[in-house]
Amino acid sequence: MGYYDDVEKVKQYIDISKGYDGRAMVDVLCKYLKKGSSLLEIGMGPGKDLDLLSEYYLVTGSDSSQVFIDYYRERKADVELLQLDAVSLDTTKTFDCIYSNKVLQHLTIDEHIESIKSQFRLLNSGGIIFHTFWYGRGEEEYGGLRFQYYDENMIESMYKKDYKILDICKYTEDELNDSMYLIARKK
Repeated sequence: MGYYDDVEKVKQYIDISKGYDGRAMVDVLCKYLKKGSSLLEIGMGPGKDLDLLSEYYLVTGSDSSQVFIDYYRERKADVELLQLDAVSLDTTKTFDCIYSNKVLQHLTIDEHIESIKSQFRLLNSGGIIFHTFWYGRGEEEYGGLRFQYYDENMIESMYKKDYKILDICKYTEDELNDSMYLIARKK
């Protein structure tokens, strides 16, 4: 059972995340991805970013947690949702963009590398990935949830084989330069 398969943990996450959304990140993505493109969000959680992304793109939401999927479906039944593991991304659908906001950090580095391969398989030719991470080095665990931190060098070394890096940039979410985003195009 995964961390977010627990209804109480999902409720806690929803409470903690009030006031946060990915509007600033969606605005950055809009500079690189044309309106109307198909997009898969990995780890949609309660769907805040998915709602924002749907203003511009043909979205498919995904999460490994059926609890999050059910929560979102109660509010919006017309959005395509898939229950997907962020590592294997077991679907035959393809997309112009794959987006995640602080999701891949919950994977081990080896799992992240496998996810990169899975994302490559799901991206259309010239497709874009957009991911955000907590900035730093090392890993921590809080209450059973893993956090892997990344810096520019780590991300570049993991993605450069199959992707042309378009931008890696630090930004502030809670503290100065505590976060980083990656935008890259499939080679």
